[in-house]
Amino acid sequence: MFAMPESLDESLASEQPPNSDVQKSSPHNTDAPFSPLERDPLASHGPKRRRGITYAAEDKLPKLPIPELEDTCRKYQAVLAPLQNRREQEDTAAAVHEFLKSDGSELQARLKKYATGKTSYIEQFWYDSYLNFDSSVVLNLNPFFLLEDDPTPARNNQVTRAASLVISSLCFVRAVRKEELPPDTLKGTPLCMYQYSRLFSTARIPTENGCQIAQDSGSRHVVVLCKGQFYWFDVLDDNSDIIMTEKDMALNLQVIVDDAERTPIQEAAKGALGVLSTENRKIWAGLRDVLTRDEDSNNAECLSIVDSALFILCLDYTEPKTGAELCGNMLCGTSEVVKGVQIGTCTNRWYDKMQIIVCKNGSAGINFEHTGVDGHTVLRMASDVYTDTILRFAKSINGQAPSLWTSTSPDPSKRDPESFGDVSTIPHKLEWDMLPELSTALRFAETRLADLIQQNEFEILEFAGYGKNFITSMGFSPDAFVQMAFQAAYYGLYGRVENTYEPAMTKVFLHGRTEAIRVATAESTAFVKTFWADDEPRRKVDALKKATQKHTALTKECAKALGQDRHLYALYCVWQRAVDEEGAEAASSNGCSSPVDGSPSDMGVTSQRGGSISHSPPRSANKKTADKTTSASPSPRRPLQQMPSLFSDSGYDRINTTIISTSNCGNPALRHFGFGPSSADGFGIGYIIKDDSISVCISSKHRQTRRFVDSLEAYFAEIKRLLRSVKKGEGAGRSKARESEKEKTVGKGKAIKIDGQPEGEDQVPVEEEVDEGLGGYGFFDAGMLLQALKASQKEKERPSDKAVGNARRAIGKKLRLNEY
Repeated sequence: MFAMPESLDESLASEQPPNSDVQKSSPHNTDAPFSPLERDPLASHGPKRRRGITYAAEDKLPKLPIPELEDTCRKYQAVLAPLQNRREQEDTAAAVHEFLKSDGSELQARLKKYATGKTSYIEQFWYDSYLNFDSSVVLNLNPFFLLEDDPTPARNNQVTRAASLVISSLCFVRAVRKEELPPDTLKGTPLCMYQYSRLFSTARIPTENGCQIAQDSGSRHVVVLCKGQFYWFDVLDDNSDIIMTEKDMALNLQVIVDDAERTPIQEAAKGALGVLSTENRKIWAGLRDVLTRDEDSNNAECLSIVDSALFILCLDYTEPKTGAELCGNMLCGTSEVVKGVQIGTCTNRWYDKMQIIVCKNGSAGINFEHTGVDGHTVLRMASDVYTDTILRFAKSINGQAPSLWTSTSPDPSKRDPESFGDVSTIPHKLEWDMLPELSTALRFAETRLADLIQQNEFEILEFAGYGKNFITSMGFSPDAFVQMAFQAAYYGLYGRVENTYEPAMTKVFLHGRTEAIRVATAESTAFVKTFWADDEPRRKVDALKKATQKHTALTKECAKALGQDRHLYALYCVWQRAVDEEGAEAASSNGCSSPVDGSPSDMGVTSQRGGSISHSPPRSANKKTADKTTSASPSPRRPLQQMPSLFSDSGYDRINTTIISTSNCGNPALRHFGFGPSSADGFGIGYIIKDDSISVCISSKHRQTRRFVDSLEAYFAEIKRLLRSVKKGEGAGRSKARESEKEKTVGKGKAIKIDGQPEGEDQVPVEEEVDEGLGGYGFFDAGMLLQALKASQKEKERPSDKAVGNARRAIGKKLRLNEY
């Protein structure tokens, strides 16, 4: 197998750039040695020399700051207050006071010491929290993007749309690898580009001790799934230059579709091994061992070809009719059982990698593995790919049309095929050996997946009444305005305020990810109560203004990495690490062998409440830790095995149990985006604020999702009515001088109307637009079990490159192009 990462800390001092030259491996080889970078693809930190523009600003980016402990504790109490009654607030205040007096300062000092010389104080803990999630990643971790339809009529069918998207995606791959991709900026400030180096040719690999992320930096092939059957072919040469035209790609994809049609779908479903990637991670780890244990089987080579692919292209045979059905198809696929056999698109997926999904009618989307990349990164890729498809169509009409990326790479249509090197551009079908235990496991995995799909529902709102233009004309930040809509709609249904999460992007810092904005505040609570009370419109609008201003201020703080969630989580991880170390020392002093695996740098995190989106420790886990404490002589300081008061307080569970999980992540290239609910009694809300519309995709475990959407739509209409009535009232009270000034303008030129602003209304200064571009989708505190990654995989040596090349050509049944 390729590139198995060990501890992130082992390569923190690495001097290699993300795409440095390493010994190239074949996709199928399972015994290959890898460079330290390939073994640990989520690391490669420290100062680097780069030749291109993509990472040019990386060395100048500041590190993520560690907030002051007192500030974090103060903010922690403030975000909890709206969610607690008076007694709970008093208990939390006492716990925080005790924490500051006892463990807090010591843990803060330990965290600062740990962070010395590291790229980020939170990064290792972040990856561990994702990679130790044991349940299925479907509906729990992987988000989706639904692209807008291609505006060019010629690409309204599956093959042409897929070919176009793949070629544009390969252009993006080339731009990243050659460091020709212009860096992201936010209002002129450069953003960290590190995640782009982990966007392609990576895979989430399950093991008995948690998952690992593997990457083949020399990958040059794609894998295509069609009716659950697997195909592959090369698309890049050794220099990461594209070796196929869009016409070539369309021919290959049509060959694959035609070949897949030859096998009845009920028969193909029996070998749709992609379903196994939806299993519980420990079960999937055991099944991967089954796939690789037989030396005489092709399964190990087939598995590695899939793992090491640049990405997966899924060609679905269905045409979802509604927006909600499309969203469900992109997130988890469809479930359709015919004569006892699952033939839905849920069997046509591989969830451990990025997937580009194209339906029969050309509707397309992206489903991505979320460990190493956030929504902001994949959004850039999706929007660039969408834009490039349009520009390439324009270039086919006018050769002088602009290109999205400046590249020195040759045009594949003008290249001598001999210059491609040792490649195979003809599709090959992977032929798995369906062992009896694999067939049984596939059946059980499919039924569990079907259960999971049936347990969730999706509804969308494509609100066309207004969008960003109207909201800003009324003086509001668009993101804060929409967040208050979610608060008001929920309160109108249930009469209470719940813990709400929104991510704020922190990529202005080196290796920054996200910080948690806790949306429920004293101001938002006052607003929803005022809105639903029998009160005058002016008071409701004033309450909305205060709530949105508070949300904007929180967003601004979190974008500076000055929130409370990440810092407290890191302190918790430091405490857990200290417990592990002290337990090992105590066991050693008593003559016992240490039960602790891994190096001291593997900072453990106890597992969380099953089914709850949290990164606070469960009470059972805390008790287990305390029970393991060995007796020792009295110490002047409090033993660290005793859980710090802040983490044992019920408030820490409350703040880490998200009921309304939201994210604003989109642009005109997307129709929708979304994710599964983060808790059994919660909602998952992805939204896109466009100029004149608002798109919302809401998921839940059948918690009256349609009713919530209807309530949200009614709120949008009602708040607009209130804003207009208040504005009209203000106009009626204008001074005579103001009216006189207005009269003088009549007949002296055409009045300019602001888009989205009603006739006769004045433009109101909008709140400082700090949320624009800051919403990066992050699941960090929206639903993974947090437990220690305390095991590393030992790598086997691989045969020579020559042997690899010869073996690779033999993998899979070669399809004949001249048959079609």
